[in-house]
Amino acid sequence: MTKVITRFAPSPTGFLHIGGARTALFNYLFAKHHQGKFLLRIEDTDRARSTDETVEAILMGMKWLNLNWDEDAVSQFSRAPRHREVALELLEKGHAYYCYATPEELSEMREAAKKEGRQQKYDGRWRDRDPAEAPEGISPAIRLKAPQTGSSTINDLVQGSVTIEHEQLDDMVLLRSDGTPTYMLAVVVDDHDMDITHVIRGDDHLNNAFRQLQIYKAMGWHIPEFAHIPLIHGPDGAKLSKRHGALGIEAYQEMGYLPEAINNYLMRLGWSHGDDEIIEIENAIKWFSLENVGKSPSRFDFDKLRHVNQHYMAKKDPKDLIPLLKPYFNSEISPQISSRLERGLESLLQRSETLEELAKKSQFYLYESNIPLEEKAAEKFLDGGKEKITDILPFLEAIKKWSEENIKEAIQAYCKKEDIKLGKVGPFIRIALTGSIESPSIFQIMDILGQEETLNRLRTQTL
Repeated sequence: MTKVITRFAPSPTGFLHIGGARTALFNYLFAKHHQGKFLLRIEDTDRARSTDETVEAILMGMKWLNLNWDEDAVSQFSRAPRHREVALELLEKGHAYYCYATPEELSEMREAAKKEGRQQKYDGRWRDRDPAEAPEGISPAIRLKAPQTGSSTINDLVQGSVTIEHEQLDDMVLLRSDGTPTYMLAVVVDDHDMDITHVIRGDDHLNNAFRQLQIYKAMGWHIPEFAHIPLIHGPDGAKLSKRHGALGIEAYQEMGYLPEAINNYLMRLGWSHGDDEIIEIENAIKWFSLENVGKSPSRFDFDKLRHVNQHYMAKKDPKDLIPLLKPYFNSEISPQISSRLERGLESLLQRSETLEELAKKSQFYLYESNIPLEEKAAEKFLDGGKEKITDILPFLEAIKKWSEENIKEAIQAYCKKEDIKLGKVGPFIRIALTGSIESPSIFQIMDILGQEETLNRLRTQTL
């Protein structure tokens, strides 16, 4: 069997799109499953949008997802001379021709077709015409001579057998009148020269495949296998767009999603392996096949993504999570605070679905003594909080050996003396220590903070 070589070929538009990330992932998994190569090509022919920054955004997104490509990334723009060379070769072989149609003529063609309800395509007026008849001052484009009768069939590895009649094709432009190659030509030449065996991409490219097929045939080149995967839709069934939420991978990184979770969730959007929801990348490589990719669009479910992310966060050692949380904190993390976080994160993970949420919930561990109170917490504390904290302080100050068990006993002793339940004082302690009405066990928090910091926080709230 020929060595499998796949490619991901994004156009730089400022970020790595979530749909593009899934396409990259499928190409990566397929190549690795077959011990093949996964290549990256940046289709940067649109010079207005293809800046160094936009290209870097894509490269960074790929690296963050650990979708590491083999060999150096290829710039499509840099290969323009090769694309022109192929266009001229097609011309020489009689599979292409010079077209001298003016922009005005092309516009008239489109308008006439529109009025008559016909397919808007080039009418082939220069297909068999003598270039000697060309008007002066017109730089010609080079068009492919598309077959006009018969049909073409693609046995797509996802969509199945798909056929179109050649009368639907037009003589597409290969080289524009200014000498620049078109996307259709560049893609085919690059895929051929990179020895791509499998073109795995979104099904919005299926129509393009039939047009590109004609170039392969005209050049006598080996035709790769095609696999057109359905697009990702939003929760409402419409094509995923900004109104559904973030589109760029960097936004998901900023919101606190882990790359392992993004990969796991994206691979399950359209591909399945039994009922498995959580699939480590090693198993995904072992199990991945295009036969298990569905033909219907998948709906992006943000709740499921958060659930998967929580799973991967919980798997991590708290020590490894601390560096990931740093970007969400406004203050430096001292060794003492780092130690607090390491002990306190485990219980907070059960209540957090993203790194951003985890950072927000663990923020109270970063403060020293003076804790800002959230609005609801401040309102509740006014209802006797200062008095209750003042009364309980002596019981906590008297603890000789500070431990979760001894803290619990001291608070229970206070409740017994006052003949009240823990619920009458616990919420006030929680607010004084964390600034919030929600947190893990107050006994655990007090143990982690230590006696000095706990007492300082409580005393501050009695002033």
